[in-house]
Amino acid sequence: MATTQYKTAVLLLEDGTVHFGKAFGKTGTTSGEICFTTGMTGYQEVFTDPSYYGQVVIMNNVHIGNYGVKDSDVESSNIKIRGLIARNLEEQYSRKMAKGSVEQYLLENNIVCIEDVDTRALVTHVRQKGAMNCIISSEITDIEQLKKELAKTPSMAGLELASVVSTGEAYTLGDESSTIRVAVLDYGTKQHILQCMVERGAFVKVFPAKTSIEELRAFNPSGYFISNGPGDPASMDYAVNTVKDILSDKKPTFGICLGHQLLALANDIPTFKMHHGHRGLNHPVKNIITGICEITTQNHGFGVDPEFVKSAPNVEVTHVNLNDNSIEGIRLKDRPAFSVQYHPESTPGPHDSRYLFDDFISMIKNSIK
Repeated sequence: MATTQYKTAVLLLEDGTVHFGKAFGKTGTTSGEICFTTGMTGYQEVFTDPSYYGQVVIMNNVHIGNYGVKDSDVESSNIKIRGLIARNLEEQYSRKMAKGSVEQYLLENNIVCIEDVDTRALVTHVRQKGAMNCIISSEITDIEQLKKELAKTPSMAGLELASVVSTGEAYTLGDESSTIRVAVLDYGTKQHILQCMVERGAFVKVFPAKTSIEELRAFNPSGYFISNGPGDPASMDYAVNTVKDILSDKKPTFGICLGHQLLALANDIPTFKMHHGHRGLNHPVKNIITGICEITTQNHGFGVDPEFVKSAPNVEVTHVNLNDNSIEGIRLKDRPAFSVQYHPESTPGPHDSRYLFDDFISMIKNSIK
């Protein structure tokens, strides 16, 4: 636990639950949807994952920050979470290659945090009661005033956030001479997803969320990638229409997380808000095509409706979650398009699922022979 004397911080949940702890990071007030992640490592990747935009994250592991922070352990240019809840946030760190402490990092990014909270009890509460909004403050201690502030926080249901975290202008990565040209629709893509494609020989161009199909086609892509991102997919009509246009090209298409949900919506399969979502790097998923189980990294609060998937004539389920049987992967029967709900780049997490990038690149290579 941090040794510095911190002032009191307050955590208030939408259902009236109150926790008192110690302030950490920026002094201030922040609010958003509360969620939890179960990983023991990878806290910096979690903090910078654009899919967490608008959320206050509970780190379930007891010690956070004990190996410091490093520039290469990021998924975007800055921290995307709205706030942080932890048991022990460590000022001291052991990794010699780290550039600094998690405290410095959180302060530099103006993140309001609370520590000395029984996070395992809090996670149990969220698992039972479901996702809800919360507020953290290290400047307001009056509960009634905090309730008024919390009431101003919008629900995640119906919230369009992908265009907020998307790149402002297009950029490229990889070897420009490659025939494997992937157009990426950036709804909050993680940097290591892009790296997984570049490492396999792809020349990648990342486009802003609301890019027209004409601009995407002008890049002359040999494949399309639909990225992960935050918010409610059902609020993204503009993206669903773009995905429909992409599918009409009948070129290899791969979606991850939000991209999986958008592929489903483009095939008239609805999405829904989950009770408390899946987040962490230890979720078992079965590939029902191969029969092999994968331990996966996940971060989503919305899912694809399982009943509609089963009745969709053009869609085949490829992966299911072994904890709750939710849909974790689909593919189209009449064109080269597939998607998964989880994160095969697995930063952090085991690399069981990185074969999906191999499958995507192979699909592209076969299409351009």
